[in-house]
Parts: sequence; C-alpha cells; structure tokens
Amino acid sequence: MNAVTLQPIADQIGLVTLNRPERLNAIDGSFLDGMDVVLDALSNPAEWRAAIITGAGRAFCSGADRSGTGAAWTKPSKRAYKTMWDAQCRLTDQLTRLYELPIPTIAAVNGAAVGGGLAIALHCDIRIAQHDARFASAFLTAGYSSMDMGTSYLLPKIVGVGAARELMLTGRIIDSDAAFSLGLVSRVVSPEQLLAQAQSLAEEIATNNPYGVWQTKVGLNAALDAPSLRHAKDLENRIQVMSALTENPREAGRAFIERRTPSWESL
Repeated sequence: MNAVTLQPIADQIGLVTLNRPERLNAIDGSFLDGMDVVLDALSNPAEWRAAIITGAGRAFCSGADRSGTGAAWTKPSKRAYKTMWDAQCRLTDQLTRLYELPIPTIAAVNGAAVGGGLAIALHCDIRIAQHDARFASAFLTAGYSSMDMGTSYLLPKIVGVGAARELMLTGRIIDSDAAFSLGLVSRVVSPEQLLAQAQSLAEEIATNNPYGVWQTKVGLNAALDAPSLRHAKDLENRIQVMSALTENPREAGRAFIERRTPSWESL
C-alpha cells in the first residue's frame, strides 16, 4: 500500500491522499517517499491545474510517527546529530517543494491536523475543513519547540502574529470553528461535503487561464516575501506584461462579445 497516492478526479485535477490510516497518516520514511513521487508528478502545470490533499480514514495527518515502527526518514549517518539533521532537512525541504508547486493546492482537512499535519496544511494555498477537524501546533506537547516545519513563518502570515504566538506557545488544540474565525481555514463543511467542496473549488480555479493561474500562484508567493510595496508592484508589472503577450486577453475579449466560455491558451 502506497503511503501517499495521487489520482485524477476531474480534468487535470488531482486528489492526493495521505494513506497511512492505521497510524492516523503519521509521517515516516514511506510517507516521505510517497510524497516525493507525488510532488514530482504535480510539478508540471501543463498536466495538472490543481491538487487537493486529504487524509485516509479519520485524520488528515497526526504529525511525525512516534510509534517506533515506521520506516526511517533517511539513511543513518555515523553521528546521531547528523542523522537527525538529514531527516529534519528532508522533511522541511519536501514541504518547501509543496509550497512552491506551480499549481494551486487545497488542503481538505478531514480530521486531526496536528504538528506536521498542521504544517502540511499551512503549506497549501487554501484550507477547508470538515466540522470535526482539529488543529494544533503540538510540537511543545511532544517535548520539542514550536519552531518546526515552517510553522513560525507561515502561521503568523495566515492568522496574524498574536494568534500564532498563542497557538504556538500553548500547543492548544482548536476546533474547525475556531480555525475559521482565525482565518486558518476559509470554510467549514460537513464530512460528506468536504471532497465535493474541495473539488468544486479546484474546478473553479481551473476555469481560469492556465498562464494566469500559474503566475498568480508563484507570483503571490514571491510578493509575500517582497521587502516593500514597490518591489511587489515591480514583480506584478513584469507578470502582467507577460500575461498581455499571451493570447488569453484577446480570447477573453472575443468570448465576452460572443457570450461564450473562453478557450484558453494552453501552457
């Protein structure tokens, strides 16, 4: 059984399933191996337009597998600290790949998303949750700090510095309603509607022109790190001028006049 799977569920829309339900989809070496394969596949915006990530069973992801039975994250080194460093870097680098995918990603949180599970959701572009979903930084309760897996960078950007400090310093578990009020998730739905809502959102994104969605995704990531408003606008100017050189604006104008759906230029 693959620990992470990818299957098409609509035209150029993929469903990624974290697939270790017996361990609440906890992260181990097999999980990392499976995610590498999936990220390789999703790295082509000409083949995929959007991806949904969810968990098998009753959890999204419960974080690192602490059972002692999971596959090793990396090959052991001579020194324990080097093995730990390699494992830590493998996971965090993989999440950076997820964040930097050239297609939009939607986390469909179907249960607990704690520790590393929260980090996976944070690295997605959009998060929706079912009513019984739960979220927590949780690293503190495992004996570590909350400075892990990009949480200290992404969580304050998403929920604000004050709320992020409280969540990270307490390790508190919050429910889906609290997550919605903080802006951690954009909608809360029933379990029966979770994947349908995520797919509808992905399809809504995919109706737009491929170049525009691609450049909005990668451009927004870059603009969020811009040192000033002027830097962000310079980036926008370049992307927008390049957009004008595609056929999409002219096709949009023709489709508007002819009262039809645009036929966008492919990548």
